Amino acid sequence: MSLFELFLIAVGLSMDAFAVSICKGLSMGKMNFKHALIIGLYFGGFQALMPFIGYVLGARFQNAITAYDHWIAFFLLAIIGGNMIKEALDANEDSCDASVAFKDMVILAIATSIDALAVGVTFAFLQVNIIPAVSFIGIITFLLSIIGVKAGNVFGCRYKSKAEFAGGFILIAIGLKILVEHLFF
Repeated sequence: MSLFELFLIAVGLSMDAFAVSICKGLSMGKMNFKHALIIGLYFGGFQALMPFIGYVLGARFQNAITAYDHWIAFFLLAIIGGNMIKEALDANEDSCDASVAFKDMVILAIATSIDALAVGVTFAFLQVNIIPAVSFIGIITFLLSIIGVKAGNVFGCRYKSKAEFAGGFILIAIGLKILVEHLFF
């Protein structure tokens, strides 16, 4: 997997965290950089942890399903991306507050990174070097979360659904690329 593909996956995975960060920033009266760092650390940390867990689980089953790994990667990424697009198109607005309390942030961090667990399984099938990959994903999510808090504080929630839609589209496109490469090249 190329660095550019990994970057696209990192951006795609981070779009849920970015969208929630926008809401967090919107709910802040005045920009609070300490809270933005805390939000970035939670989202970036969980976005790195979840694919690592998925990788460990996927590596245990890799030999049993090697012949189908490209199909599994495609379907997992397509389902994750499809769900993100569905959420982006959903008319219901999520409410969000500026709280960075441990309980609130852990729940949000898990909710926004659960799709990364499935990507980690895919990484095991593709034999990705996991430590640099999850570090890269965590750093990209950390940075985009901080940017999201600032953007939400300045612009509001008008870009939330666009970010989720773009993330879903990126994940589906990467899944399709993996499938095409394995079937035709």
